[in-house]
Amino acid sequence: MARPVTVALVRAPGPRLAEGLVTHLERAPVDVDRAREQWDAYVAVLAGAGLEVVAVPPADGCPDAAFVEDTLVVFGGAAVVTRPGAESRRAETAGTEDAARTLGYLVERIEEPGTLDGGDVLVGAGLLYVGVGGRTNPEGARQLASRLGVRVIEVPIAGILHLKTAATRLPDGSYAGFLPLLRDAPLAPGLRGVPEPSGANVLALGGSRLLVAGDCPRSAELFASLGFDPVVVDISELQKLEAGVTCLSVLAQRLT
Repeated sequence: MARPVTVALVRAPGPRLAEGLVTHLERAPVDVDRAREQWDAYVAVLAGAGLEVVAVPPADGCPDAAFVEDTLVVFGGAAVVTRPGAESRRAETAGTEDAARTLGYLVERIEEPGTLDGGDVLVGAGLLYVGVGGRTNPEGARQLASRLGVRVIEVPIAGILHLKTAATRLPDGSYAGFLPLLRDAPLAPGLRGVPEPSGANVLALGGSRLLVAGDCPRSAELFASLGFDPVVVDISELQKLEAGVTCLSVLAQRLT
C-alpha cells in the first residue's frame, strides 16, 4: 500500500486581511501586499520541505481566512470542522470542510453551543490538549473528544489568543513553551522553555526540521543547540494579527 502523502492546506490572505481580529495586541497597520509576499514565502518553505500544498478556496469576505488552522482539526483518519469562537469567522469553515472531504476524510462538526478554534488544539501522544478560554469553550472540547474518540485534557488559558500561542510540539515529542504564558497549565513532562514568546509557536516539517518565525532568533538558536534544524520565515505583517507559523496551515494526509 502506498504511503499517505502529507498535505498542507493553506488559504491565501484576502483583500480584507487588515481588518482581521486583534484581541491581545494593540492594533497596528497591516501592509497587505507585504503580508501576501510573506505568505508566499511561507508556502514555498512548506513545498520545499516536501509537503503537497493544497489551496483552500478563497474566502475574501472573511478578513481572518488565511489563519486556516482555526477551522479544522485533523487527527488520525478523521477531520473535525470547528465552530470558531468569533462569530465573524464561522463562514470560513465551508471551504476547509470541502478540502478535507476531497482528501478523503470522514468529516465531523462541532455544533452549537460548542465553540472550538483549531489553534487551541495541541496534539500529544495519543491525546489532545485543548485550551479553554476566549475562543474555545468546555462544550467544544467535550464534543471534540466525542467526535474523535480520543482523550482530551482541558487547559485553562487567559491573556493569550490560543493554547498554541504558548506551546507547540517538537519533532522529538517534547514541547516548546513560553513559560510566563503557561502558568500552571497541565502539559506533559518534557516542556522546554523558550526565551521569546513567538518561539513557543513552531511547526514540525518532518525529520528534525522546524519552522520558526523570524522574530525569535534566540529560540531558533536554542532549537539548533538541541539538534533540531530551524527554518526561519518572516511573518511579521501577519503577526500584527496575532498569527503564528502553525495557524497558516493544516497538516493532513491525502487518504484517497
